[in-house]
Parts: sequence; structure tokens; C-alpha cells
Amino acid sequence: MLNSSSEYTDQFKRLIARDRNHPSVFLWSIGNEEQTIQGNDYGKKIAQTLLSIQKDLDPSRTSTYAADMGNDFKGVNEVIPIRGFNYREYAVADYHRDHPNQPLLGTEMGSTVTTRGIYVTDSIRGYVPDQDITAPWWASKAEVWWKLAAENKYWLGGFVWTGFDYRGEPTPFHWPNINSHFGIMDTCGFPKNIYYYYQSWWTDKDILHISPHWNWPEKVGKPIDVWVNSNADDVELFLNGKSLGKKVMPRNSHLQWEVNYEPGILEAIAFKKGRKLTSKVETTGQAIKVVATPEKNLILADGKDGTVVNISLVDENGREVPNADNIISFSLIGNAKIIGVGNGDPSSHETDKCSDTAWQRSAFNGKCQVIIQSKKTNGTVTLVAKSNGLISASVIFNLK
Repeated sequence: MLNSSSEYTDQFKRLIARDRNHPSVFLWSIGNEEQTIQGNDYGKKIAQTLLSIQKDLDPSRTSTYAADMGNDFKGVNEVIPIRGFNYREYAVADYHRDHPNQPLLGTEMGSTVTTRGIYVTDSIRGYVPDQDITAPWWASKAEVWWKLAAENKYWLGGFVWTGFDYRGEPTPFHWPNINSHFGIMDTCGFPKNIYYYYQSWWTDKDILHISPHWNWPEKVGKPIDVWVNSNADDVELFLNGKSLGKKVMPRNSHLQWEVNYEPGILEAIAFKKGRKLTSKVETTGQAIKVVATPEKNLILADGKDGTVVNISLVDENGREVPNADNIISFSLIGNAKIIGVGNGDPSSHETDKCSDTAWQRSAFNGKCQVIIQSKKTNGTVTLVAKSNGLISASVIFNLK
């Protein structure tokens, strides 16, 4: 915002009055990346006006401003109580040195770009590897910013741009890409590998995650870059029962091995405070079956409630096939409706909204999704998901 006109100040007042009783609000922001004025006296005066309004309407909280500036103490930064950094994490240490009493917050950090299930850069289809190795010039990789934030107590923490991929702003590619690649998860909420990096260090869960998948028939005998994300103390990697070495897990980081590919089982065995953790990825067969996993089976019959159903394709041993791309068609029996389909593919031009008789979506790297909404009638509803040559899946929902 960063505007002191009557229209903008009225919006700011209404925003604070609306949300000041919400306990989730811990800090207000007066603006974001107003590059033409944030570093000069105009920006300073506008900031002072907005800060005065904030203090008058909510004296219990304070404010920040999201600045894409380095070690500058001009304009907004002269008066803002909490300095917000949008990227520019390389300047945080110097800024803190020069302004040791001003709290610092990462208002927009990270922006690693990844495509779920892809492990090479493909500029034709518009994909980037699903590892923390690619970031736009103005951003940083996840480990770069988080190590700084975690290890320096003067950081309050930071907000990652973004939790989900989103439509529009395709980065680092352009059309025919249709969405960003910034997400920790794709547009369907399917986790990318970066999800497990953050989960390792932001939760107390036992995390032991191997990537990539292990279906590489074209790479027999060739090296594969294997990543392990974990919060264990150490990890030992095995390929078909043979140890590839044990490594100590660096805090706020990950482990890597270069493994010459052979089909089979890639397994990690870790110890965390004396407890054994195991995880594995396996070479799968061809997909033979559709599996449908609903978020919930009980739906309110109010015409508004709904449920998300995740679709995966598995082989004869029930293992998800990570590179399957079969077309899945959907039908409903009962008093409900399908309202959308997706697969998280940032280059897919398949429709998300189909006709009532032709709902379908291709799997992208083994997964797709369908969303169901209730109508205002009690009863049962059956979703059928099928694909040519595969065993179909069906799920029964109760509407009450």
C-alpha cells in the first residue's frame, strides 16, 4: 500500500478495525516493495502517517514494511519498528550490525523454483528440477535463507514465497507455463521435495525422505544425484542391500550421495537419539490400478461442503508409479457434483472445469486430483475413477 491518500488510509483503517481482534494477527504491514518511494523522504513521511493510524487503532501491536532493499537506512527504514526483508538476505548481517536494536523479519524469503517429480531442467516443457538448486536472481534457495535465520537470534524468522504454486506469474519460464514454480507444494497440494526440507527443521516429526524416485531405465550404470532430507543424527544409504556410506546430518541442511543407478531398492537407515528410522524408494512395475484417497468420506449435505480426492496409479505390488501419466476419467453416482480436477502440472492446458459428462484429467508424475461438492440431499454418493486398461477405483461418501 504505502499511500497516505484518503482512499488508502480509509482502507488501512477498515483493515485494522476488521482484524484487530483476531489472535492470529501478531503484526501489521504498511506496504510491500514500493520501489520508487521506499528509500526516500516521501516514503518516510507516508510511513509515519500509517504508523500513527496503526498505533491509534491498535496500540497492542506494531508494524513492519516489506522492503526489497539491502543495508539501507533511508526512507521507510528510518521509522519502521521492525525491518522487513524481501530477499536480500545477504545484507541482513550488515544491517543488524549497523542497527543492533531493530528487530528483523524475513517478510518474503526463499522462492526456490521446483517442479514436482521432475529432475532435469526442461525449457521446452517449462520444468525445473524438484530439488533446492534453482532460484531466480532476486531470490535465494531454501537452505541459504533458513540457515541464516535459524542460526542468528536477531532474525524473528521468515515467510516463504510460497506455500503453494499459484496460477499466473510463471517463473522462471513464461507461456505456455500457466503457473509459478515457487510452491513448497504444487497447485493440488501435492508435496515437492522442498516440503520435506522445511518439515525436517520446522517440526518435531521424524523425517527421513529420499529423492528422486527410482524408475530410471534409461540411466542404468549412470550416476544419479540422491538427496536425503532428515532431522536424524546420521543416515546410511543402501542400494539393494549394499551400503553406500553413512553420513552425519548437518543441522538445517540435507545429505547427498552420487549413486550409479541400478533398479531395485534404495533405502536409508537413520538414527535419531538412538531410535532407528527407515525409508525407501523402489523401482516399480507398470501401473495397473487406480487408487482414490479421499480427504474425508462424510460430507455435509448443505450444498457447500466438499472433499478433495487424490488419485494415484500403482503397480501390481501397490507401489505408486512415479512417472505415470494415464488419463483418468471421473463419474458420480448420487446427489453431488464434481467441481474441479487438477494434477499440479505447471504446463498443463487441460481444462479444470469439464462438462458434467466428461470429467477427466491426466496424471502428472503419478498423481491427479478431483474435488466433489455436496448438494442439499442426504444419502450416499459413489465416485468412480477409471483409466483404459487399468483397474478402476471407487469411493463411497455419506451426505448428511
